[in-house]
Amino acid sequence: CLTDSSTCGCCLMQKQMWRMEAFFNMSLTELQKGLDKAQGVLNSMRSSRSAFSVALTDTRRCVGPNRDDMVVKYQSVFINLGDGYNVSTGTFTVPRSGVYALALTAYSDAGSAGALLAACARLRKNTRVIAALSENNTQDQEDSATVVLALQLQAGDKVDVLLPANCFLCDDNSHYNTFSGFLLYSTD
Repeated sequence: CLTDSSTCGCCLMQKQMWRMEAFFNMSLTELQKGLDKAQGVLNSMRSSRSAFSVALTDTRRCVGPNRDDMVVKYQSVFINLGDGYNVSTGTFTVPRSGVYALALTAYSDAGSAGALLAACARLRKNTRVIAALSENNTQDQEDSATVVLALQLQAGDKVDVLLPANCFLCDDNSHYNTFSGFLLYSTD
């Protein structure tokens, strides 16, 4: 190596090892960058999870009829990923802008044949009605109605269910009255 480093086998091997070491260090750095990016995407996905599904009650109970409209406070929580649904207020606060699937089922039992059945509910976004369900008659002792829709929502929007005046909902541990929603994909 002291006389001719360009032809000496030891020197050539040493240079090749330095090149390989540089290549592996560069590759390791690129792999680490890719891993960091993938972990960031995964953390973002985890933080954007939003899903709730609630039922009126776990025990036999009717809500309404009332003289005024009222927000329905669903008390039985099946899932509340992201803690967007508030049991105290009955409101789902949108945590992340995106397209959400929302579902509402309203059920009531008039108590006896021929009695007035008034199962009604209104799905609202920021106090504006976006869908309404109504079964108001004396022909059925019990009935239900369901609406399912996809809706563009912004972070901070409030979604709730309004029980109109003179309507009532009845439930028990069979969970006939449900309100659910989940993020299909984010748009922010």
